[in-house]
Amino acid sequence: MAEITAASVKELRERTGAGMMDCKKALAENGGDLEASIDWLRTKGLAAAAKKAGRTAAEGLVGVAVSGTKGAVVEVNSETDFVAKNEQFQSFVRDVTTLALETGSDIEALSAAGYPGGGTVAEKLTSNIATIGENQSLRRAQLLEVSEGRVVSYVHNAAAPGMGKIGVLVALEGNAPAAALESLGKQLAMHIAAANPLALTGDAIDPALVEREAAIAREKAADKIVGKPPEVAEKIIKGPVDKYRRENGLMTQIFVVDQKTPVGEVVAQAAKDAGGSITLKDYARFQLGEGIEKEASDFAAEVAATAGVKKA
Repeated sequence: MAEITAASVKELRERTGAGMMDCKKALAENGGDLEASIDWLRTKGLAAAAKKAGRTAAEGLVGVAVSGTKGAVVEVNSETDFVAKNEQFQSFVRDVTTLALETGSDIEALSAAGYPGGGTVAEKLTSNIATIGENQSLRRAQLLEVSEGRVVSYVHNAAAPGMGKIGVLVALEGNAPAAALESLGKQLAMHIAAANPLALTGDAIDPALVEREAAIAREKAADKIVGKPPEVAEKIIKGPVDKYRRENGLMTQIFVVDQKTPVGEVVAQAAKDAGGSITLKDYARFQLGEGIEKEASDFAAEVAATAGVKKA
């Protein structure tokens, strides 16, 4: 049997991120064979990751990456905000977001993509769960692309370059100078981060959301529409619904920078000033954890359970 040296333990730790005692045991179980020990740890890591998979992962990071005429935004979740500050986790988010520039918005394709250094994205994520000690998930990705122009990114509450709590992409199609596209894109991205539009235009808002707003308007105007013909009643509620579309469609929202100009007019003016064409083709806005139902946590009970005592 090969001698288990401090150097071999150190190398195995560096290559796998596993604990020292686990590395020593892996080497002992596999006669000092480094590659076999890596496989042994990965097998154990898979088992450890499976135990953590049921935990709610609603923290983490949103990453953005841009390459000329295309940009990607990805959300990777963890259980705690503490892990989001971990360099290993941040490195994973950075790599996966870059990979999304090629794989696109399909999360399954991204998970199956080759990860730098070997294996797939999914396998690297499983390894991270085992070594970091928290459940993590690759939740969603979106790719925006233009044939001519620029995709511009913005991160709000950045934890590191290109990643934070809110990630925004703005796709600007046109032949205006790059500097003008970049400047406009940054301003629009900051507006989107703050105003959180529901769609590019009011007409593109999810019909279910519009119908819910119409139902609220009918309820509020109930006494005004009693006994009115259906067409008259619909006109009464049309105003609030139109306002809802206007305030939640990006192109008709009032620009947060000057608090007076609709975004569509801001884009048109920027094109005129730049002496070229600019069309706001699309946007993407990912806010960390949106739509995830977080578990209620009784921290005192968790500490007591860990200590093996009952909470009074």
